[in-house]
Amino acid sequence: MANIFSGLEEFGLGKMSGLDVYATDEKAKKAEQGNGEEKVQVVESDFIFEKSFNCPVCDKSFKTKTVKTGKVKLISADTDLRPKYQHMDSLKYDVIACPHCGYAALNRFYNYMTSPQAKLIKENISASFKGLAAEGEVLSYDEAIARHKLALVNTIVKKGKISERAYTCLKTAWLLRGKAESLAEQEQTEAIRKEIKNLHEEEFEFIKNACDGFMEAFSKESFPLCGMDENTMMYLIADLARRSGRLEESSRWISRVLISRDANERIKSKARELKDMLKLDEENA
Repeated sequence: MANIFSGLEEFGLGKMSGLDVYATDEKAKKAEQGNGEEKVQVVESDFIFEKSFNCPVCDKSFKTKTVKTGKVKLISADTDLRPKYQHMDSLKYDVIACPHCGYAALNRFYNYMTSPQAKLIKENISASFKGLAAEGEVLSYDEAIARHKLALVNTIVKKGKISERAYTCLKTAWLLRGKAESLAEQEQTEAIRKEIKNLHEEEFEFIKNACDGFMEAFSKESFPLCGMDENTMMYLIADLARRSGRLEESSRWISRVLISRDANERIKSKARELKDMLKLDEENA
């Protein structure tokens, strides 16, 4: 099995590599001729700004880059609900990480912290934390992936909900896929092809972990889970199971969506499309 926590060494947290999950763009302006007028090239840094946060663990304030609300345009989504935006991958900015103590979490979970959880993070993360590298104008995929892994470690250490761990795994898988896609657009060399292969393998591990976690959370936690209702979660589990090679499991979850009385036509339509994809996977297995 690939080590899904590779890269944490830079934070001084290499000892966390054995954890069990369930136990730039440079801003530039380019003039283009169009109807005799100059056009400004849109770059990633146009959509982000620095926002202040207060850490719920060490109580220190800091600034980090955040996407401007409503500025990025959604253009499509993968079958596992990964959103794709015009001009940038805003998923890179989903983690908030304190540069002082090492506490990190997805934005939606960042402020949920109990005293016992803060104590666990101080003892197991902060004591070894070496700090974050200074942010550039934008976050690279490597920086974003490392911060998501840091968030996952924090979630495990603080004994966070299974759904939070699963969602963090899913978001990390999406970033690994995004980096692979960006590399696929470059001139292909043997080194790039090898890196893309490694990214796909690592994404597969995170997808499997996300699937396992969501299945467990489905039966143990109350809805909504990570902002999703039961039917959306059933659909997502079906696709994650398909992506991780568990075709019979995927088929069972698809059926649950299709026979659900309260599932709307949109999610049932997506489930039917997934069922067709599953048939192709079964034929090619």
